[in-house]
Amino acid sequence: MVQITARDGGTFDAYLATAQGGSGPALVLIQEIFGVNHLMRYQADCFAAKGFTVIVPDLFWRQEPGVMITDQSEADWQKAFQLFQGFDADKGVEDIAATVDYIRGQSSTGKVGAIGWCLGGRLAFLTAARTNIDAAVAYYGVALDDNLGEAASMGGKLLMHVAAKDDFVPPESQEKIKSALADNPKVELHVYEGCNHAFARPGGANFVQEAALKADDRTLAFLKSTIA
Repeated sequence: MVQITARDGGTFDAYLATAQGGSGPALVLIQEIFGVNHLMRYQADCFAAKGFTVIVPDLFWRQEPGVMITDQSEADWQKAFQLFQGFDADKGVEDIAATVDYIRGQSSTGKVGAIGWCLGGRLAFLTAARTNIDAAVAYYGVALDDNLGEAASMGGKLLMHVAAKDDFVPPESQEKIKSALADNPKVELHVYEGCNHAFARPGGANFVQEAALKADDRTLAFLKSTIA
């Protein structure tokens, strides 16, 4: 764990996984609603094994530092949704920006990418629009309807993975997303038919291996073309 200084004061922890070989393009992983739990740390280690220098900031630190929810019980889900409802997305993006600044100096290419899932998918979209990040990937991002206009501000590129049967992103919202981003040359969007929210979470109830592998392959190719 390392400490990062927030732009408005205070510090927060982040999990750091060093690239195999010692250095690599930098990657910020953005949590779901479960904090920097075992799955986020596992994802970081996997990307580090692929040659990326990876960092996972604790974005719930303003509410409760060190949250690591296993998502295995009803109580876990209740706590996760409580944290999600109290989360300030604008502050979260500021903390991601501070994390980008921190890790850019350790990037072998000088470039930084981000990947987010669920809540993190929304934050990946906002990070692409509001920060100097070079590339971002959003897996089934939620609550994007009111922020779609920000796509015009993107400096880097954005890859989006959309679950066609997402319980948290209804069809009308998906149509708004596709319509708003259709002509944006910096956005690449893929829809995964028949898949529900969190289809790429290993061990999750909605996990679909074929779709997850396809999305992950696309993500790796995207990162290699943008930040490697």
